[in-house]
Amino acid sequence: MTSQPVSAFAKGVFVPPDSIFDVTRRYVGDEFANKVNLGQGTYRDENGKPWVLPSVRMAKDIVLDAGHEYLPIAGLPQFRDAAVRLVFHGTKALAENRVASCQSVSGTGALLLAGLTMKKAGVSVKTVYITDPTWSNHNLLFKDIGYEVKSLPYYKDGKFDFESYVAALEAANEESALVMHACAHNPTGCDPTHDQWKKIAAIVQAKNIFPIFDSAYLGFNSGSVDEDAWAIKYFVEDLGLEACVCMSFAKSMGLYGERTGLTAMVANSADTARTVGSILANSQRATISNPPVYGARIAATVLNTPEIAEQWKKDLVTMSTRILAMRKKLFDELQSLKTPGDWSHIITQSGMFGFMGISPAQISYLETKYHIYMADTSRISIAGLNDGNVKYVAKALDDAVRTVV
Repeated sequence: MTSQPVSAFAKGVFVPPDSIFDVTRRYVGDEFANKVNLGQGTYRDENGKPWVLPSVRMAKDIVLDAGHEYLPIAGLPQFRDAAVRLVFHGTKALAENRVASCQSVSGTGALLLAGLTMKKAGVSVKTVYITDPTWSNHNLLFKDIGYEVKSLPYYKDGKFDFESYVAALEAANEESALVMHACAHNPTGCDPTHDQWKKIAAIVQAKNIFPIFDSAYLGFNSGSVDEDAWAIKYFVEDLGLEACVCMSFAKSMGLYGERTGLTAMVANSADTARTVGSILANSQRATISNPPVYGARIAATVLNTPEIAEQWKKDLVTMSTRILAMRKKLFDELQSLKTPGDWSHIITQSGMFGFMGISPAQISYLETKYHIYMADTSRISIAGLNDGNVKYVAKALDDAVRTVV
């Protein structure tokens, strides 16, 4: 009997499933009729169903045949130009051609291109600072491409821990980059005020830290892209800083599976932007070669067709308004039940996510007894709530808090 040869992969170590996607896997496999998925960050309508935005439907009627030819390495020009205008309209950076861009594979791809381009361009960044807590891919992505990743304290007692965050940022390494959530902080839903943004920006400027904005929710948070992009424009226009903006249209247009995003690098001159654009394209070529076409054509059609763009603005208000209503409804239900604890953070936080602040044991109890699924951090997708399940969720939360200490 011959022995089995040693595998070339013998030194490999099993990597546990991604925690968020594993929540969805468990939810899908649950046959309970009244199960509730508060895990995955996808918008749902008042019936708990996926919602194709009316503006996207209009665009799809125009984009009947997106074609199957390769896009340029940097992506669809009409999409790139429109996405850059969306964020940077009215700025000197746009008027002076100082914004380099490259279509990306949604927000994750945008961050990857940012990290790779910083390396190829010789940007003096050894350490990337992220918030604690943050979206799990921030740590994984930047570590995997060779950066040291450090965390800054961000959240305490249901609020943005501004004092601790600023103190840690003031002690940060100078050869560093800072990843900031432009709005709708994931997972906490806690954003800086305009005055707090100004203080953060002053430190970034003084320490010559390179700013990276993860901008996955522009327009989805407040219903206004301009309001949600306020910090970006303050850094770039008011302070004249170079910066990177990583955009995704997954949430704001519901193009989750189309993976449509953009990396925009703001440089201090048109010549530098041209160089940075070439490095962005080179980084793209080294990873995916060139990006997918269909989602880019949809997004470009939405942004470049005036009547569809107007409808999209209404769609953003529809989504953000429903989420606000669900926040208030959940809070009111918990108040009515006199659920122990302070739940005011549900209505002071904003965006798709809420950070509930309950324990892992209580989260497990909710899943086992009530078939309510959420991330093990207690982050919930507010969009998963609707008039048909919010009372059920509130009663379950009330039970979990009272029963599991």
